[in-house]
Amino acid sequence: MLDIKKIRENPQEVLDKLHKRSPNYELQSILDLDSKQRDIQNIRTELQARSNEIGKLIGQKMREGANPQSEEIITLKQEGNEVKAKLADLEPQERELKANIEALLLELPNLPSDSTPVGKDESQNVEVRRWGDEFIPENKDIIPHGDIGEKWGIINSERAVKVAQSRFIALIGAGAALERALINFMLDQQIEAGYVEIMPPVLVNSETLQGTGQLPKFAEESFKCDKDDLWLTPTAEVPVTNFYRQEILEAEMLPIYHCAFTPCFRREAGSYGRDMRGLIRLHQFHKVELVKIVHPDVSVEEHEKMVKDAERILQALKLPYRVLELCTGDIGFSAAKCYDLEVWMPSANTYREISSCSNCFDFQARRADIRFKEKGKKGTEYVHTLNGSGLAVGRTMAAILENYQLPDGNVRIPEVLQPYLKRDLLIVE
Repeated sequence: MLDIKKIRENPQEVLDKLHKRSPNYELQSILDLDSKQRDIQNIRTELQARSNEIGKLIGQKMREGANPQSEEIITLKQEGNEVKAKLADLEPQERELKANIEALLLELPNLPSDSTPVGKDESQNVEVRRWGDEFIPENKDIIPHGDIGEKWGIINSERAVKVAQSRFIALIGAGAALERALINFMLDQQIEAGYVEIMPPVLVNSETLQGTGQLPKFAEESFKCDKDDLWLTPTAEVPVTNFYRQEILEAEMLPIYHCAFTPCFRREAGSYGRDMRGLIRLHQFHKVELVKIVHPDVSVEEHEKMVKDAERILQALKLPYRVLELCTGDIGFSAAKCYDLEVWMPSANTYREISSCSNCFDFQARRADIRFKEKGKKGTEYVHTLNGSGLAVGRTMAAILENYQLPDGNVRIPEVLQPYLKRDLLIVE
C-alpha cells in the first residue's frame, strides 16, 4: 500500500511514478477524500477538546460547592451533550471516509523504483545476461515436452480433465518421480544457501491475500472456498510473508530468509488459448518459493542475492537461461523492481519465464503491517519484503524434458538429480 502521507505531500511525484506504469492512474479522488477526512478530524479534535474542558469545568464548580441544578451547571451540561452528539455524528462519517480512502489505496500498485527501466510492456524489458548457451541442444527436432510426456505415459491430461477440468494434469510413474526429485533438490539447495524451510497452509484468508497484494485487485484470478473466508494460495509468498503480519520485529531478527514448497492455484484469467498443452500454464502447479524480510538499507543487495539463488538452480541443472530486468509497464502489482529468469525451451525456439524475483520495498509491509524496531531508536519502521521462485517446478521439468531429450525421445537425467532418482535415464525400456 502506498503511504497516504507521501501522496498528500508529493502528489505529482507519486502520480508521475504511477504513470510510468500506466497513464490511467489518478490520485484526485484520494486527495479529495483525504482532505474531507482531515477536516472532520480537525473538527472532532476541537470538539473533543471542548468536551473535555466542559467536563473539567463542571467538576471544578461542583467541588467549589455549586448547586447541580443551577442555571450555570445545567447550561454547561446541555453544551456538553450537544458536543457529544456532534462527535457521535462525525465519527461514522470519518470511519466511512477512512474506509473509502483505504479501498482506493488498495487498488493502487507499488511505485516502480528509480532504477526500473521505463517501458510500456514486456517488449521493452531489458536483457541483463545469458547463461549456458553451450548447453543448448544441437538437435533441432525436439518434441514438445507435453507431447513427449504423453507419449511415454508420464503426463496424462485426459484423465486429469476427467477428475477436474481443463488446465489440470496428472504426473505418473517417472514423471511424478522427476517432479518430486526437483522439489527435494530445490529445497536442499536453498536450505544450504541459508533459507529456513516452512511448510505453510495452502488455504489462506482474505486478509492474508490483501497483505501481499492479491486482493482486492486479483480476486478473479484466485480460487475461493464458497463457505469459508479461505482461498487456495496462488503462491507460497502469500502465507510465508504473512507469517509476520501485524508484528513488530526486533531489528536483530533481520534478515529473515524462508523457502517453501507448495502447490499453487491460479485461474490464469485472460490467458486461455496459450500453452494449452503441457506444464507451462496450469490451474494447479508446484513451486519452491523464496521469501526475504529485510532491513530497508539492504533490500537492493538482498534482491540481487535472491536472483543469484534462483540462478544457481538452473546452473546446477545446466539449463540455458537469461535474466531480464522488467520495465515499468510489465512489473507485478506489488513489485518496485523485478527480474525474470527465462529458461530455454528448444521446441519453441524461445525462452520462457521460470522465475520472477521481486523487491516490494515497504509496499507489502504497509498492507500487512510488518514493522521492526531498532534498539536505542524511537518508533518503528516498515520492513522490506522480497519474493522469488526458486523455481517453478513444472516449468523446470518441462525444460528438462526438452533440453535433455535424446534423438530417440528418451530423456537423460541431469547429473545433480541422479542421486534422487537413482537412474540416469528418465525412461528405461
